[in-house]
Amino acid sequence: MVRLNGGCLIVLWVAAAVTSTAAVRADVLAQAAAQPRQPVNANARALAEARSRIATYVGLHRELEATLTPLPKNATAEQIDKHERALMHLLQQARRGAKPGDIFTPAARAVIRRLLDIVLRGPDGAELRASIRDNNPGSLSIVVNARYPDSVPLATTPTKVIEGLPKLPRELEYRFLGDRLILLDVDAHLIVDLIDNALQPR
Repeated sequence: MVRLNGGCLIVLWVAAAVTSTAAVRADVLAQAAAQPRQPVNANARALAEARSRIATYVGLHRELEATLTPLPKNATAEQIDKHERALMHLLQQARRGAKPGDIFTPAARAVIRRLLDIVLRGPDGAELRASIRDNNPGSLSIVVNARYPDSVPLATTPTKVIEGLPKLPRELEYRFLGDRLILLDVDAHLIVDLIDNALQPR
């Protein structure tokens, strides 16, 4: 029989405890590694990216507008037009080279098309499509970062359609031209981005 004094017993107990703790920690880590990672919602991520880009654009809009002489309280139509065009030119210069997809990435476009499709397939879908067609000036040759054509009236976008899309800050609005969904800067009358075939059934 081997006798162990108190000191040896303590050493052996500590060694056993350390070994046991390490084994438990390794087991916990192994279980955590085996757990499947929660998938990131691709739709939410795409819309979050679009919202981030919209916020960046609106920040630029406000920064540039602050450099202009504020409109008087009772501004005339001529003063409003002059202010609008001055802001438009500043934005166009700041966004030289702007192109479709700068705000609505391909992933965001796909999500927005699906959101539109959900609304237009709903119980009021036929009525909403008719409303869009009635107010729609039709397909036109337009480009991003250009002025919305002065000769073309702005089509009214049904409230239910707007409510089905990502919310916009006051500086921006959704408008339709043919099957295109336009992101319009209302203060500068500027086409910020667009989505082709937005009204095509999915």
